[in-house]
Amino acid sequence: MKKNAPLPLPTEAELEILNVLWNSGPSTVREVHAVLGRDTGYTTVLKQMQVMAAKGLLSRSERFRSHVYEARLPKQETQQRLAGNLLNRAFEGSASHLVLGALSSKPVSAKELAEIRRILDDFERGSK
Repeated sequence: MKKNAPLPLPTEAELEILNVLWNSGPSTVREVHAVLGRDTGYTTVLKQMQVMAAKGLLSRSERFRSHVYEARLPKQETQQRLAGNLLNRAFEGSASHLVLGALSSKPVSAKELAEIRRILDDFERGSK
């Protein structure tokens, strides 16, 4: 991977591993494999994490007997990159269409709507 090249967006399988690392913190392949708890073999998880490290999505510490992997970017930054990509690709850059698409894709509780209104109010106050 080139030094100044932007990090690639993670695939769906890579996001599953990243979610484990964001929730659990730095972990070995064995720990990630245990949390994923599915039929995927240990060597498949190992290879995927090695590829992710090569792509720059993970960092690997070799200070310990077992290699410990960690997400290179915080969860929020990765989510913002993914949302921006989706916004441009599927919604022609329209944030309102993205929000409408998200809200109409599944039922939203009154509590969630109130939280969204609060976030929008905070965002509007912060941008003035």
